[in-house]
Amino acid sequence: MAEQPSHLLAKAAAYLVRRDEERITYIRSPRWIGYDSANDILERLEALLVHPKSHRMPNLLIVGDTNNGKTMLVRRFCSRHPPDDNKEGNNINVPVLFVQAPPIPDEGRFYNAILEQLFAPYKPGDRVDRKQFQAIKLMRQVGLRMLIIDEIHHILAGSFGRQRAFLNVIKFLGNELEIPIVAIGTRDAFRAIQTDPQLANRFDHAALPRWRNDDDFVRLLMTFERMIPLRHPSVLDDPAVADRIYAMSDGYIGEISRLLEEAAVAAIKTGKEMIDRQILDSISWVSPSDRRKQPEVL
Repeated sequence: MAEQPSHLLAKAAAYLVRRDEERITYIRSPRWIGYDSANDILERLEALLVHPKSHRMPNLLIVGDTNNGKTMLVRRFCSRHPPDDNKEGNNINVPVLFVQAPPIPDEGRFYNAILEQLFAPYKPGDRVDRKQFQAIKLMRQVGLRMLIIDEIHHILAGSFGRQRAFLNVIKFLGNELEIPIVAIGTRDAFRAIQTDPQLANRFDHAALPRWRNDDDFVRLLMTFERMIPLRHPSVLDDPAVADRIYAMSDGYIGEISRLLEEAAVAAIKTGKEMIDRQILDSISWVSPSDRRKQPEVL
């Protein structure tokens, strides 16, 4: 039996004997990278989940830049608390429900999203009060203990009146069900919640900051390296390589992950089997900051 390469975790090393296509599929598959700020938020979510019911439940607002790991973190939490068939009862158990805020603050669309996630039949044209009654009844029946709302900054796409109405819905659900509500969004999410001072007082804040180019960043790169099945050790801890990765990703973990995926695929296809500065420079990549620049009109 071949000895496990010291630069790889066992699961990644097992892919070295597979076809390149299988390795590439594995490399492109989503993976969880644990780090301090993300693990701290996971702990806070676990504490919220077991908080005793009260008329004023604590809530949490998770804020971070686009593509900086917010949604993956929450999906990781959801995977720890999946629905249970509850074969001995009349209904399945759904401890955590994850929904996305509608693109505009619309109460009817929001209840549609909840009902769809619970696989409940409903009529899109029904009155909002009927959808509300059905959604609340179902959430009680499945034993819901936490409602997570992604893209909460979408609230700002509506008029001030619509914003207030949508925030009232969130407040109403928290009061009616006596469950914690977790909202996720960009920095604009903080401004969205603040438009209702009463609701804002109920939300604690947790931030997923952009990475800095420091020792923690290098350790993050080395964690990635151990999960990517390449035959030779990469040199991600080399200062010039780390600096290049930081410049190409702007420090966003989603960008870092996708960049290393593309570099690893290039390393396999070229036969180099490692990520270095040459491989990084060979791939077609535009940094997030450059993507936001106004393109030249020819």
